[in-house]
Amino acid sequence: MNVFVTGAAGFIGGAVAARLVRAGHVVRGLIRDPGRAEEIRDFGVEPVVGDLDDRDLLRAEAARSDAVVNAASSDHRAAVDALLGALAGSGKTLLHTSGTSIVADEARGEPSDLWFDEDTPRRPEPDKEARVALDRAVLDGSGMRAVVLCNSLIYGHAIGPRARSVQLPRLIDLARESGEARFIGRGLNRWSTVHIEDVADLYLLALERAPAGLFAFGENGESSFRDLARVIADALGLGRISSMTSEAAEARWGREVAVFALGSNSRVRGKRPRELGWAPRHPSAEACIRASVR
Repeated sequence: MNVFVTGAAGFIGGAVAARLVRAGHVVRGLIRDPGRAEEIRDFGVEPVVGDLDDRDLLRAEAARSDAVVNAASSDHRAAVDALLGALAGSGKTLLHTSGTSIVADEARGEPSDLWFDEDTPRRPEPDKEARVALDRAVLDGSGMRAVVLCNSLIYGHAIGPRARSVQLPRLIDLARESGEARFIGRGLNRWSTVHIEDVADLYLLALERAPAGLFAFGENGESSFRDLARVIADALGLGRISSMTSEAAEARWGREVAVFALGSNSRVRGKRPRELGWAPRHPSAEACIRASVR
C-alpha cells in the first residue's frame, strides 16, 4: 500500500512511518526541514518537504496515496480539512492522530476517580473543544475509511528518526538541570501510558483492519506523576523529589504543557484496539524509565 505520513520526522509519525516500511508498505513522509531528508531515507521513507499550511501539497499527496496517516498535529484544522477534501468519495483510508488530553481536567496535581473508555460520554475542557470537534470532523468524513487513534502518554525511545515525546523528556530534563525530580502540586494526578513501539503497532493494525468511523484510545496501564518523579530520581541517582506550583510550570512550559500534559488527570481504557487484536508488549513507563534513563 502507498501511504502518506505527515510528521514523518516526529516522534509518533517517524515511528509509524518506520513501522509501515518494515511491514512492506511504500511510505512518503512530510517533513519541514530539508536537512533531514537523508535521515528519513535511512528508514526507507521518501521525504516530501513542506508543511501543514501547504494545502495543495497535502491534496496532491493524498490523491496519489492509498492511505494517509496524519501524525503531525492533532489541532491543525486547515490541514485536516484539506486531507478530508482530497479523500472524500475515494474510499481511501485516513488515520488521524488525537491525544487523550481531550479528557484531561485542570487538576493541577490533584487526583481524580474518573476514567473513560471509547463509549463514555465526554465533556472536554474549553481548551480542548476544538480538538474534539476536529476528531468528529474526521469521523464524519464522507466516502472514506476514517479512523481516529487517540494516544495517551507515550514513553520509550524513538524507533524512527531522532525525536522525543512531549511529557517525560521535559520532566527528565528538569530533573537533570535542578538536581530534583519534580511534579506539579501534590503529583497525585494520573495519566494512562503506552510505549511508542506499541503505538506504531496499533497504527499498522488500524491501517490493515480498522472499520470506518473507529475511535480508539491507545493505552496500556497508568501512572501518577509523583510515582514517575520517584522513578526518574532513582534512575538519575538524585536524592529527592519535590513539588512545583502550576504557575511555575506554566512559566517554564506554557499553559498547554503545564496544565494539560503534566498537571492533569487523563485516565482512559482502550477497548477498541484490543477488539482489533492489539496486544501491547512493553512494560510500564516506570520500568522503561529505570532501564533507559540510566
